[in-house]
Amino acid sequence: MNKFLLSFALIASSLFLTPSIVKAQGWPSEYEGVMLQGFYWDSYTHTRWTKLEAQAKQLATCFDLVWIPNSGYCAGHNNMGYMPLYFWDQNSSFGTEAELRSMISAFKQHGIGTIADVVINHHNTEGWFTFPKEVYKGETYQFVSTDICKSDDGGATLAQAKKDGVNLSENNDTGEDWGGCRDIDHKSANVQRIVKAYEDYLLNDLGYVGFRYDMVKGFSPSFIAEYNTACKVQYSVGEYWDSSAKIREWVNNSRGYVSDTPTSAAFDFQFRYRVRDAINNADWRWLGYDEKPLSADNYYKQYAVTFVENHDTEHRINGAEQDPIRSDTLAANAYLLAMPGTPCVFYTHWRDCKYNLKQMILARRLAGICNTSSKEEKYSAKDYYAATVTGKNSTLLCVVGNKPQNYSLSRTQYTEILSGKGYRYLLSRSANTVWMDVPDGTYESPLKVT
Repeated sequence: MNKFLLSFALIASSLFLTPSIVKAQGWPSEYEGVMLQGFYWDSYTHTRWTKLEAQAKQLATCFDLVWIPNSGYCAGHNNMGYMPLYFWDQNSSFGTEAELRSMISAFKQHGIGTIADVVINHHNTEGWFTFPKEVYKGETYQFVSTDICKSDDGGATLAQAKKDGVNLSENNDTGEDWGGCRDIDHKSANVQRIVKAYEDYLLNDLGYVGFRYDMVKGFSPSFIAEYNTACKVQYSVGEYWDSSAKIREWVNNSRGYVSDTPTSAAFDFQFRYRVRDAINNADWRWLGYDEKPLSADNYYKQYAVTFVENHDTEHRINGAEQDPIRSDTLAANAYLLAMPGTPCVFYTHWRDCKYNLKQMILARRLAGICNTSSKEEKYSAKDYYAATVTGKNSTLLCVVGNKPQNYSLSRTQYTEILSGKGYRYLLSRSANTVWMDVPDGTYESPLKVT
């Protein structure tokens, strides 16, 4: 390795341990943070609150935010939380309320913010129409039958209501229908009162710093604006899986009637699809194909939370294959961690590739790459793809593919600082600081990476 690549443990430590504190609407601009999805499907044992808390010091070396599952109580054992029953009962399949509070506090002490999985499109019931009653600080909160959208479950709920003599809302759903739970009517004053109180509780009592909104296709983004403005949340990201044009429209509409700027970011699904297609087709030109991801748009990249895998796309342990990338985990994450947007690393990738991912994150921070950094495509071919991203400190050249070593360039401009299966990182020689070739900290031996 070139002698330019020297150790700088003190610089690295200061980079990692100083949290980014930026005030903004929707998602901070010029944000340099990296997020971890701190769970996977059925990860009740491995990502319990106590298990995550035990990793706080190590996670803090790489991550500014950790997104965890919905922490409210849901009916049944081993429930991922996407069919919520209680908001203020915080004893879930991942641990007790006391354990949750302890983990959030430990994360905060290490400079990590915790992101809550907020499921407000639908709500579970006891029977067809009965919601549980909850009391918090002397106030009673309870959804009622008239808080259920008239069009819920494709009309099946209305048919049952007429049979039972129960009244529903006069309003149809403001988004897509979702079966299994009751879709709640966000036009209802009672619903708005409950959701605002719940989100205030998450932020100002439990200590979360932001929200990941589940199933935002199910209701109008104007309500995201209503809720985020009311609670003044700093980090908000919506799960809106669709085309980039549709996602941009959703981000725009999160302004609602209350804000001049978007009040929420969105997951950049097209970024993920391009990486998946490049890997699964063994053709890295897919990274440059239309349709352009949110993170490639000069305005919207501030609101792009990029990812390459999550709990809905992974190949699950129980054998239910969703839509996974089939190989090249390191190449996928190398691309993710070099590009604009706010990257969200999947827990199993972090678990299996800690050593490599920490190096990538350090390179990102050394270059000063943020969510609004500029990207320039350098080369696009079947065997590899190359692009530069200009950070606040220097330029990082990322090459990913089946044969990244085939990309040649002038050694007077860049120094190679990292390489591995399917990727290369090169740093511009104009960098004012130096590279640490082995991250500090202790890790298990790297597992075999496919």
